[in-house]
Amino acid sequence: MAHVPTSPLTRRGLLAAGGALGLGAALAACGNEPKTSGGSSAAAKSGGWEFKDDRGQVVKTKSTPKNIVAFTGMAAALKDFGVEVKGVFGPTYVEDPKTKEKKPDVQAGDLDIAKVAVIGNIYNEFKIEEYLKLNPDVLITDMWEKNDLWYVPAEQKDKILKIAPSVALWAAGSSMPKVLQRHVDLATSLGADVTAKKVQDDKARFEAAAERLRKAAQAKKDIKVLIGSGYPDIFYVSTPGRPADTLFFKELGVNMVEPEKLDPSGWFELLSWENVDKYKADVILLDNRTSALQPEALKAKPTWAALPAVKAGQVFPRVTEPVYSYAKCAPLLEDLAKALENAKKVA
Repeated sequence: MAHVPTSPLTRRGLLAAGGALGLGAALAACGNEPKTSGGSSAAAKSGGWEFKDDRGQVVKTKSTPKNIVAFTGMAAALKDFGVEVKGVFGPTYVEDPKTKEKKPDVQAGDLDIAKVAVIGNIYNEFKIEEYLKLNPDVLITDMWEKNDLWYVPAEQKDKILKIAPSVALWAAGSSMPKVLQRHVDLATSLGADVTAKKVQDDKARFEAAAERLRKAAQAKKDIKVLIGSGYPDIFYVSTPGRPADTLFFKELGVNMVEPEKLDPSGWFELLSWENVDKYKADVILLDNRTSALQPEALKAKPTWAALPAVKAGQVFPRVTEPVYSYAKCAPLLEDLAKALENAKKVA
């Protein structure tokens, strides 16, 4: 049996506990017209900038921030809306151990990783000295737990937050369209033209993809979809009710596996590889992050190879930490719709 933590753990805690688990790192509806956050217009008239984030905190600066430092996925989302950042922290690139060539991590989106300062590329890495050199106006990141700034190391948090004000937006507990709208709000406040043709085209694509997925889910009500993440010693079955993406899938009618015995953090059920067949699933959406085992590596697990969805070739990558722009979320809906349209009942 794999070692399972007994103390309450959040997503952040599980990341930190990754070494003990032998994991390396752990698993951690559409808006209408673009709008700015409350107070932004008044701030613009006075020459200042303010934004009310999802903690309920009103962040103010003397002018619209230019030197922006953000969590990698947040930076990628802002770029899609037309806002550039100066620095990033979080999984940004993967380095080839032989050639040392750096390739963008899945969370980097369309960021040019050669043109942004990377002040931390792994969990718990945040180079404060490099952060100071960027003369940051604001730090922006995701929030999976209330007041917990994603990838801002807890032990450095107080020092980091004294350097520049912070903005945090939910990546969970709210459906994908609402999360997207909040990113639109933020980008607008930072000067983005979200009425631009590209952004509006991306939004139209997202809305069309949502309708396609709704129809696919309706047509394939009997297809059971499991959200999973594999690591050397353990397999996570995620609850679909908390992350913004899977919550939206549920709202659109996708028949999702609901794990029965969630860990103390309430995010997922931990299964040993001997018990990986606990839940019947016709389709598996598998964590695509570089920290998780991918299908090729999982072939060595006999119990994995024996799963009906695996044998049927109905395992598809899941973008576990989406880039919350219309451009990046539309393909997620399209891919799942296609998977459902072609899926067969196997479990």
